[in-house]
Amino acid sequence: MIKKMEIIGIHTEVNDDLRKYVTRKIGHLDKYIPRKARESAHAEVRLKDLGTKKKNQYMCEVTLHLPHENISTQETTLNIFAAVDIVETKLKNQLKKYKEKHSVLRGHTRRVISKIRSPRTE
Repeated sequence: MIKKMEIIGIHTEVNDDLRKYVTRKIGHLDKYIPRKARESAHAEVRLKDLGTKKKNQYMCEVTLHLPHENISTQETTLNIFAAVDIVETKLKNQLKKYKEKHSVLRGHTRRVISKIRSPRTE
């Protein structure tokens, strides 16, 4: 669970149900963060009501502050819960790339496994 998380509502009220939902969805992304970076990870979640005259639109913007990089993504939909779901999926993909890039054993396990599986033929 990401320990440091700020949930900010802009032009909207963040009730307990929404706060729990965001905490559950975004907070459990720590398993995609490398172990050494988990302690210093910090998330900022901004929930905005972009109320237009014709229809209500909500925007969810999440910024993850990690040791070597900041990862940010946003989504605008008609339902604020759907926006949180889509942002969660986007962040998962970005965090997988971050983990591959900043992991200590980049590619090392693939080389070792390939040597074990394919014996030398001489």
